[in-house]
Amino acid sequence: MVEENNSKLDHCVTFLAQAEIPILKQTARKLSAVTENVDRLSARNIAQIIKNDPLMVVKLMRYLQLNRGRSQIHEIWEVEQILLMLGLENTMKIVSAKPYVEDFLGITHREALVCLLKVTQRNRMASAYAYDWAIRLQDLHYEEIRIAALTYDIAEILMWCYAPKAMLQIQHIQTKNKTIRSRQLQEKLLGFSLYALQYALITRWKLPELLITLMDDNCHDQRRVKNVILAANLARHAANGWDDAALPEDYEQIGQLLHLDPEEVTTVISLKKS
Repeated sequence: MVEENNSKLDHCVTFLAQAEIPILKQTARKLSAVTENVDRLSARNIAQIIKNDPLMVVKLMRYLQLNRGRSQIHEIWEVEQILLMLGLENTMKIVSAKPYVEDFLGITHREALVCLLKVTQRNRMASAYAYDWAIRLQDLHYEEIRIAALTYDIAEILMWCYAPKAMLQIQHIQTKNKTIRSRQLQEKLLGFSLYALQYALITRWKLPELLITLMDDNCHDQRRVKNVILAANLARHAANGWDDAALPEDYEQIGQLLHLDPEEVTTVISLKKS
């Protein structure tokens, strides 16, 4: 699953595993507004803000998992539950809201910042789709599905932060030649694939098992895994425009998941867009 004996991958994982995870400035502004207003200060309000930022979610989950006590047996996915465990004030101190992605990349890497923001927006859309479908399928663990879809591309997002020049080079080559496979190009220019990096980081940070399951080809027939992957595919293709050639196949596969006709799927998605 992951490239073995890859020194470049090992070096990158070691660096990112300990590196500060920046967050979106918009997230920091909203958190600041809530924490300054005592009447609005609640785990629910803070969680709603955090769940729109995949970087902040991973930042919070990474801290919890690496500092979990012996009494914590079960995996915890719900952001609100994590906040209650750590305490609202302690959370803001422990998981600092800085640095900001916008300051991190700055004017020098403005193009990379735009690309990063597009990925985070895509992940937000995927999480909304996956959450909606999980409820339709009466999956009691719908919050796990939402967070899994939100953090689906966390390795790519982090690489836009820490290796913007290489990521832009990859994107420019793909724009000129759409027949090149992403993984092969990543391995050529980075020395490893984002797929391998994602798996290694999830494992190193001891993030919830579902994130690892998503990367296991043998598990792709599981309904919950299908939900997240199809939501991610839909969000990625829709980002190219609602006339993207890959969308009809997405609708068909989503229809199989939700037991709907492709036409009914388009109606469901249209309601989500409105």
